[in-house]
Amino acid sequence: MNLQVRRAENKDTAKITDLLNQVLMVHHNGRPDLFKGNCRKYTDEQLEILIADDDRPIFVAVNEDGDVLGYSFCIVTQQLHNNILTDIKTLYIDDLCVDENSRGQHVGKTIYEYVKGYAREIGCYNLTLNVWACNERAMEFYNRQGLQVQKMGMETIL
Repeated sequence: MNLQVRRAENKDTAKITDLLNQVLMVHHNGRPDLFKGNCRKYTDEQLEILIADDDRPIFVAVNEDGDVLGYSFCIVTQQLHNNILTDIKTLYIDDLCVDENSRGQHVGKTIYEYVKGYAREIGCYNLTLNVWACNERAMEFYNRQGLQVQKMGMETIL
């Protein structure tokens, strides 16, 4: 499969919304106590603002027909002059999704490698993300990409 990764454009909004819904349902099915089902994470207007934001780039993987097969929502952060943290620049992957019909075809790996290269290009020290414990497929994917646990969030339900 011939894939190209590029910055998202407003014309991608409908497919991005579909993919956001796929992610939402993975989380809702895994943790219905935390995640609502059948709702939208972003309105079209919010997506339009995010697509234009250079500090929050969204990248999409498209096939030779221009169909969006996956995305990565990113956030560039830098802790400057923090009392305890060094002044590193980080690219945080807020969300990475591959269309359920395209999984197993290396779309996620292609997106991840592109984002990692982008992070290096803009001078980031590291690339970080969070993954929900109920999303075992995502954890396996990130382990295969060489990511290691940086910190853990823990809970007790009262």
